[in-house]
Amino acid sequence: MNRVVSPVIPPPIAGRRDGGHARPDRRPAAALPLANPPPPLSVATGVLYGMGSVDSSGRLCNRAITTALDWRPGDRLTMTADTGHVTARRDPTGMIILPHKPAAILIPAALRHRCGIATGDRVLLAATADQDVLVIYPMGAVHRALIDHYHTEKGTPPDDAQP
Repeated sequence: MNRVVSPVIPPPIAGRRDGGHARPDRRPAAALPLANPPPPLSVATGVLYGMGSVDSSGRLCNRAITTALDWRPGDRLTMTADTGHVTARRDPTGMIILPHKPAAILIPAALRHRCGIATGDRVLLAATADQDVLVIYPMGAVHRALIDHYHTEKGTPPDDAQP
């Protein structure tokens, strides 16, 4: 017998960054964000790169990245996904709450599936502190970008090389 379980979405914590107990905001939930292309990243904007592995719960840890972004337990994030990347931004109305485990970021299953991230996959993290944005690239997307760049440099069409 299959039973449908309703989703549980925690209420926003008004103005609290320390994970303390605050009165929940009684506003209706905001509409889900649409997927946007990742912001252009360049060395001039102060991009910090890192790596991480996604565990079976969709968590990945990288203390250097979360420290550079000044993201703390209890902060809310809005995440969007498109083919080849997940974009995370701090947002007081976001539906994803950073857990109390230091440096952990949870990527929801729907977003992992949309961009092809599986349990145990290594991902490239690109953070821009001045934009307060983290872009997560699965290694397959990095591989495709490198192959395309290689063939562009050589002037040959890329084959369908899979990672």
